[in-house]
Amino acid sequence: MSTWAAKRFWKVATAVEVGGGWSVELDGRGVRTPAKAPLVVPTRAMAEGIAAEWDAQEDKVDPTAMPITRSANAAIDKVTKQFDEVAEMLAAYGDSDLLCYRATGPEALVARQAARWDPLLDWAADVFGARLAPVSGVIHAPQEAQALANLAARVSAFTPFELTAFHDLVSISGSLVLGLAATEGHMSAAELWDLSRLDETWQEEQWGEDEDASAQAALKKQAFEHAIRFFRMCR
Repeated sequence: MSTWAAKRFWKVATAVEVGGGWSVELDGRGVRTPAKAPLVVPTRAMAEGIAAEWDAQEDKVDPTAMPITRSANAAIDKVTKQFDEVAEMLAAYGDSDLLCYRATGPEALVARQAARWDPLLDWAADVFGARLAPVSGVIHAPQEAQALANLAARVSAFTPFELTAFHDLVSISGSLVLGLAATEGHMSAAELWDLSRLDETWQEEQWGEDEDASAQAALKKQAFEHAIRFFRMCR
């Protein structure tokens, strides 16, 4: 496996206002994405966050330590070019939302799911006019078409940068409703993450913690929290 990594060649990274948004310059030269597009982002906060990541690099560049840069690159190189496809894919989560598929037992888990997840479904109905119905078991049950259309309309209203963050929120949690709650600031990141892990937490309470599973969950939580921060930087 190659261990080659780009070396730091600049002295200072700065956020610079440009036509159409903000960019980052390394010693006066604009940063470009992997696809060679100009790295132009919507807000000063995002540009400053990217500049800080570049300034934090030492002898060798470590892309894994640059999450804001990576998300901005994805927004420009991928999501902008495939916006409709990405929006449609994410909206489809509404028809199989995590919050709608309930355990058939034990009774304590069924009650916990109802107590913790029903308020989010009520919230989505109030805010988006989208009443999703919970079902028992894992067999797919189609949701009401108008509810799905209302949710899809909200997803399509995001900007490409917002949709990039939203993609991670939904794909990591498995829930369109949880992702929307994150973008609306309806609950804290910690609360939303706990709701997405309700079933796993139940299993840990019954059988104990699995170290490998916990390590993977910690990485997903970190990515989930980053997606919320990136979304907020878009505005």
